[in-house]
Amino acid sequence: MPIEVRTPGLSTTVQDAGRNGYYDVGIPPSGALDQFSFAAANHLVGNPASAAVLECAYLGPELRFTEPAVIAVTGAQLPPRINGAERPLWESFEVDAGDVLDFGFVAAGARAYVAVAGGIDVPPVLGSRSTHAVGGLGGVEGRPLAAGDVLAIGDARRGAAGRVLPAELRPVLSKDVEVRVVMGLYDHILAPAGRENFLTTTWTLTPVADRVGFRYSGSELELVERTPPFGAGQDPSNIVDAPYPIGSIQVPGGVEPIILHRDAVSGGGYMMVATVISGDLDVVAQSAPNTRTRFVEVGLDEALDARRAYRARARRVADLFG
Repeated sequence: MPIEVRTPGLSTTVQDAGRNGYYDVGIPPSGALDQFSFAAANHLVGNPASAAVLECAYLGPELRFTEPAVIAVTGAQLPPRINGAERPLWESFEVDAGDVLDFGFVAAGARAYVAVAGGIDVPPVLGSRSTHAVGGLGGVEGRPLAAGDVLAIGDARRGAAGRVLPAELRPVLSKDVEVRVVMGLYDHILAPAGRENFLTTTWTLTPVADRVGFRYSGSELELVERTPPFGAGQDPSNIVDAPYPIGSIQVPGGVEPIILHRDAVSGGGYMMVATVISGDLDVVAQSAPNTRTRFVEVGLDEALDARRAYRARARRVADLFG
C-alpha cells in the first residue's frame, strides 16, 4: 500500500522510537523529537507505540494514498487536509485510494507526526527505521523525503479509525515556555553572575533550530577566569572532550546556549552548563523560532518525579486505546 510523495515539505523524515544502544560509538539515537506526540499518533491508528511515522517540521508534505488507509496527525497545530478539506488533529480517520493529504500553515508548535496504520515500512538500520540525515542512516536512503519518493506501509490489519485523544492529555503549545534543567556538569565554569543570568534570562529561540540542536539568544554569560586545559582549544568555554547527554546545554564562548537533541554528536569540547530533563525534551522539540524560553533549575529528585509523571501520562494514552 504505497504512499506517493508529491512535495516533501520543509523537512519530513521517517522516525520511530529511536536507534538506542550506539551512542557510545558516536551514533545518536535519532527517533521522534517529540516522543509523546509520536507514540500518541501510533496509538490512535492502532499501531505499536514504536512504529515508524513521518515527522514534519514547520511545513507539511503533500502525500497521495494509492489504497485506503487509516491515519492520524498529532503534535504541532499543523492542520491536515484531505483533498483540500480540513481534518482534525489528534484523531484517527480513514482516507480512500486516490486521496491527497496536505497541510495548512502551522499555528503553534514546530513538528507534526503522521501515523499510518501498519507503520512506514522502510528497512531498519541498527534496529531502527529512524532517519539520521547527518550520518545517512535509516529512513529513505538516510535523508529527508523528496518529491517522487514512494513509501511502503506495513500490515494494517489493526487499523482503527474514529479514535480521539482527550484534550486533557494533549500537550499545551505556547510561544512562552519553561524548560526544567539540572545544572552541571560544567556550570562551575560560569561566574556567579553568569550562572544567575543563565537562569533569569528570557532566551529567544533563533532560526538555528533543527534535530541536532536548538540555539538561543538573549544574554552573554560571564565565565570564571581560567586557562583552558592543554590541547582543549583557546575558547574560554573549552574543556577536555567529554560525552554529551541528550538535552545537554553547551554555551560556546558564553553566548547563545545550544540544547543538543536526538541527532546531536555524542561528545565534544564545549562546557555543558546544564541538561534538560527527559520530561521536557518534548517542550524543546515543539519550540518554533522566536519561542521565549526560561530555564528553571531543578534537583535530581524533581527530575525523576517529572520523568515518572511523563511516563504515567504516556501509559494513560496506551491504556486508553489498548
